[in-house]
Amino acid sequence: MTTTDFTVTGMTCEHCVRSVSEEVSEVAGVTSVDVDLASGRLTVTADQPVSAEGVRAAVEEAGYHLA
Repeated sequence: MTTTDFTVTGMTCEHCVRSVSEEVSEVAGVTSVDVDLASGRLTVTADQPVSAEGVRAAVEEAGYHLA
């Protein structure tokens, strides 16, 4: 298992959190996603190393950006 933290910008509500969580959960290998609205912290746990570009693409698909 690997755990990686990212910072997401542009989120303002729980709907934003759900959107990011749903998109990042679809990245290959991801087993869990935790998003903290207040800090923008996105914690991704995976059973294999996860591509930062894959996470970035998922976050952007949800309508947000990685810092």
